[in-house]
Amino acid sequence: MAANKFSFFLAILLYLATSEFCVASPNFILILADDQGWNGTSISMSRDRNDARSDFFQTPNLERLAHRGMRFTQGYSPAALCSPTRRSIQFGQTPTRQGQERFAANYPTTTKKLTIPRALKAVNPAYRAAHFGKWDLRTDLLPEHLGYDVSDGNTGNGDGNRGSNFSKIDKWLKHKTLEDPKQIFGITRRATDFIEEQVAAGRPFFIQVSHYAVHADTQTRPESLATHQGREKGKVHHRAAFAGMTSDLDAGVGLLLDKLDELGIADSTYVIYTADNGAVPWMPPNKPKHFGHPSQFKDVSRNHPLRGGKWTLLEGGIRVPLIVSGPGVAAESFCEIPVVGWDFLPTIADLAGYRAALPPDLDGGSFRDVLENEGHGSVSRPTPALVFHRYSAGYPHTAIHSGGYKLIKFWKRPPFNNDTNRQGAGKYSDTLLFDLKNDLGELESQTEELPKKVRHLEGILMRYLQDVSAEVSK
Repeated sequence: MAANKFSFFLAILLYLATSEFCVASPNFILILADDQGWNGTSISMSRDRNDARSDFFQTPNLERLAHRGMRFTQGYSPAALCSPTRRSIQFGQTPTRQGQERFAANYPTTTKKLTIPRALKAVNPAYRAAHFGKWDLRTDLLPEHLGYDVSDGNTGNGDGNRGSNFSKIDKWLKHKTLEDPKQIFGITRRATDFIEEQVAAGRPFFIQVSHYAVHADTQTRPESLATHQGREKGKVHHRAAFAGMTSDLDAGVGLLLDKLDELGIADSTYVIYTADNGAVPWMPPNKPKHFGHPSQFKDVSRNHPLRGGKWTLLEGGIRVPLIVSGPGVAAESFCEIPVVGWDFLPTIADLAGYRAALPPDLDGGSFRDVLENEGHGSVSRPTPALVFHRYSAGYPHTAIHSGGYKLIKFWKRPPFNNDTNRQGAGKYSDTLLFDLKNDLGELESQTEELPKKVRHLEGILMRYLQDVSAEVSK
């Protein structure tokens, strides 16, 4: 009789362990800020640099998240612009592979390509997935087409500007005070309601919370504005309204963390915080400064100590905050290994227990190894180097990041800056090479000093562009 009872209970345990409501399946929350620079928070993205954080913004909840988990000094967005990044994250592919002109045709609403929700549901059909906030893939492709169960629909920048909708000039200079700026708290409320529903039903979940902040238009709560108007301004960051909007975004993050604590699921939930691209370097934007050497300007970029910003593949355009907390992630840890947004899909799949072979057209690799080893380890990708491409008729350029070096190749000379890319005695160069370990600000190109390195990286780059039939405007 005792043996029969033991067998019965063993069978029950085995059923529960393999059922669709298995509590061993972790939860995932991906928080995506809009246009937030590497130095756009009050938490330093570098163990060794004090200027890797804002000299004015206050983000105590992101500090709280960072203290719980790991900061990535070399966290990269897939692109220097929002839509390519958002596409890349969903499919684990580089924007270079996906293309710009051909994207809509190759990723129709009927696409069966692997996505984050599909990977999770392949592991455990009980997973539920939601997307709240800015979608902005610029096609007819909706979240539901990619496996999401709940979403805000095919949203874009305009949805985040409700209540202001400034002109193209005024949006950089003016601000609006609202009780729910950039829909931060509405988005967060929908996310926390979804979390409560899944926890009550015993289902694991994935949520992508894609904020409209801190993209222009600038919106903030009145009390947040008042707080920063009375504070001493920084040299890099000094606009009180923008600081207020950043604080409001941070408050939204805090409400999510509070909900995880309240429901007792913080220890079984991975939280990933990052941005879709770097910050706008000057407000209003100034095209002649896009690629100009920082020594040319009296005022520093909002991405200082990084060079450039949104719209360019200089570090200011693609190096962004990246913080991860969750099961097995050491508190107060740092990682110096480069990680990029197209790594999220394979990493989340790996952490959830996905064991099938990944599609051959994925570019990303899992960084689970570094998460579980205090920032040490490696990220194995089909193409080890990171390749970025900027689709732009006026100034198309491509970058490759490998072994601490970064090469940027310009396919056209940018039309708005005659002093761009000076080499030697004022000679223009279409190729720049930077040693990021020793020159984070990309101030001194090594193209003439290291010709073998240039040829090596350019060879890898050109082979990759050929392999993915890249769209390169010349």
